[in-house]
Amino acid sequence: MVAVGAVLLAACGTGGDAINETSGSDAESAEPADLGAEFAAAFASSTTLTDGAAFDGAALAGTDAVLWFWAPWCTICRGEAPEIAEVAEKFAGQVPIVGVAGRGELDAMNDFISDTGTDSLTQLADLNGDAWSAFGIFGQPAFVFIDDTGDVEVFVGSMSSNNLADRIGELIAT
Repeated sequence: MVAVGAVLLAACGTGGDAINETSGSDAESAEPADLGAEFAAAFASSTTLTDGAAFDGAALAGTDAVLWFWAPWCTICRGEAPEIAEVAEKFAGQVPIVGVAGRGELDAMNDFISDTGTDSLTQLADLNGDAWSAFGIFGQPAFVFIDDTGDVEVFVGSMSSNNLADRIGELIAT
């Protein structure tokens, strides 16, 4: 099975720690259908976007993607949000950045999205914290970089727009 998470302990802070979570030969032999099932399972309880529309986590299988974990009350998340939206626009059509909102109420999540100009991103409402748990996220902000083989790298902490763009460029190049 392809690994879909790493256990981390972190708080809302400016530092960042990257953990590579790879699956070695399993990733090389994983079939796209298997990856689809795993990503669908990771988002099983988070299949609703903040606007109420459905989300199919299996759609991430076989593609490069970035998950941005944030909370509506996190001042660091609020500060980096406009830059994340700019990076998402730069890589639109190549690598999706999916916001995974947690640790708050839906109204606060939607206010955050409106206030920060991140409404162009796909934004999940992870009200139960299941997607956060599936990827081992215990603090925000955090980023999960998923390559097209299903390998996962978790980065806990804030990330500058330049570093985020560089990391996405690396995803595209692999």
